[in-house]
Amino acid sequence: MRWALVKVCLAVTAMVVIAFAVPLGIVIRELASDRAFSDAERQAATIGPTLSITTDRAELTRAVLSTEPGGQGHLAVHVPDAEGPLDIGTRRATRQDVETVRADGRASVAEVAGGFALLQPTALGSGEIAVVEVYVPEGEVSNGVATAWLMLAGVGLALIVGSVAVADRLGVRMVRPAQRLAGAAQDLGEGKLSTRVPEEGPTELRSAAVAFNSMADQVVQLLANERELAADLSHRLRTPLTVLRLNAASLGEGPAAEQTRAAVQQLEHEVDAIIRAAREQRPQTQGLSAEAGCDASEVIRERMGFWSALAEDEGRETRVAGADREARIPVARPELAAALDALLGNVFRHTPVGTAFAVDVHHSGDAVIVLVSDAGPGIADPQAALARGGSGSDGAGGSVGSTGLGLDIVRRVAESTGGDLRIGRSVLGGTEIRIWIGLRGSGPEGGRRGHGRRVGRRIGWRRRREPRSTTGPLH
Repeated sequence: MRWALVKVCLAVTAMVVIAFAVPLGIVIRELASDRAFSDAERQAATIGPTLSITTDRAELTRAVLSTEPGGQGHLAVHVPDAEGPLDIGTRRATRQDVETVRADGRASVAEVAGGFALLQPTALGSGEIAVVEVYVPEGEVSNGVATAWLMLAGVGLALIVGSVAVADRLGVRMVRPAQRLAGAAQDLGEGKLSTRVPEEGPTELRSAAVAFNSMADQVVQLLANERELAADLSHRLRTPLTVLRLNAASLGEGPAAEQTRAAVQQLEHEVDAIIRAAREQRPQTQGLSAEAGCDASEVIRERMGFWSALAEDEGRETRVAGADREARIPVARPELAAALDALLGNVFRHTPVGTAFAVDVHHSGDAVIVLVSDAGPGIADPQAALARGGSGSDGAGGSVGSTGLGLDIVRRVAESTGGDLRIGRSVLGGTEIRIWIGLRGSGPEGGRRGHGRRVGRRIGWRRRREPRSTTGPLH
C-alpha cells in the first residue's frame, strides 16, 4: 500500500510538472528570441538618420563603424546605386533576400551561417529604399534559455521529491496501523491473550482495531468460560465417584453392582456433556514451540508400560519397535502422552478382547513417524473418523456416545509441528494410525508425503518378516 501510494503520487506530480514546465520553457525561448530581434531593430534604427541625409560611401562607412554592432561587424547597409548595389559593412544575407525586402518594403529575418540577419528597409532622401542588415548570432537568440530550462527542471524535481516524501509519510501513517494489526493477530494466535491494538490511524483501520480488540476480549471470555466448565468437572463427578468408591468392594450381582454400574454410567454421561460443551467454546489450538520438546521413545515406553497391565488382563499381545533410541520431537511431553493415551484407549475400547496391537517408531531426517496398529476390525470410513465430532454416532468404527476427541487431539499434536495424521490398513489386519511429527516445522508435503507412506509399508513388511525388539510382554 505504501509503495503504491508513492508511485501514484510520483506519476501525478510528474505529469503536472511536464504539463506546466514544457509550455513555460517554450514561452521563455520565444521571449528570448523576441528580445534579441527587438535589440536588432533598435540597432538598425540608429543608422536611419544618416541614410536620410547622405548616401556618400565614406560618410556611411564612418557612420556604420561608429555604432556598436558596426564595430563588431554585425551591421551592414545596402544602398541602391546606378552602377549596382552598394554594400557598406559585412554582408551575410543573400543578394536575393536583400532585393526581396527592398521590393516588398517590409522587414524580414533571414537565416544565415551562425545566426540570423534582420533586414530592415529604410527610405532615402531620393525616395529609393536602402536595406539595413543587422546580424544576430545564435547565442543571442537563445540567451538565458538553457538557464531557464535548468531552473524549471530543478523546480520540477523538487516538486516530485517533495510529493514523494509527503506520499511516503502518508503511506507510513496508513501502513503502520495495518502492520500493528497483523502483528497483534499473530501474537494472539500464539497465545498472547493480552495483545491489543491501538485504535489509531485512518477511519477504516481504527474500525478494524476496534473489531480486533473486541474479538480478543471475546476470546479471553471464552477461555474463562472453558476454565469454569473444567473446574466444575470435579463437582459434577464428586457424587458418582463417591458411590463408586463405596461400592467398589461389593461388585457382583445384586443392587450394589447395579448401583455402581448406574453411577459409572452417570459419570460417563457427565464427562461427555462437559467435553462437548468445552469443545463448542474451545479457541483455536496454539502451536507448540520447539523448546517444549520431549523424547518420543521415552514417552512411548512409559505409556506402553502403563497400558501393558490392562493388555495382559485382556490377553492382548503388545509390541513396541524402534523405541530403543532417542527421538527428540518439538511436542510437549503431556501433549504426546495424551495423544498416545487417546490412540491406545481407542484400541481397548473399539477392538475385541484379545486383539493384538503394536507401536512402531521410525526415525527420519526431518520427521519422526509413530505407527499405532492393531488386529481389530478396522475403520470403515477413515475420513469420517477424522472429521467426527461429538455426534454420539457410530459412524467411524467407534461406539455410541463417543465424543470424537481422541483422533482430534492426535491430529492437532501432529499439525502443530507441520505434520499430519493418517488412517490406513495395518499389516496386522486392523487399523493403522500414522502420526507424522515434523522436526523442522514443515509437514510432509509433495514427495515427502509419498515417502511417509512408503516408510510405513517398509516398517510393516519388516514387522511381518523378522522379529524385532519388544518392551511389552508377549502373550
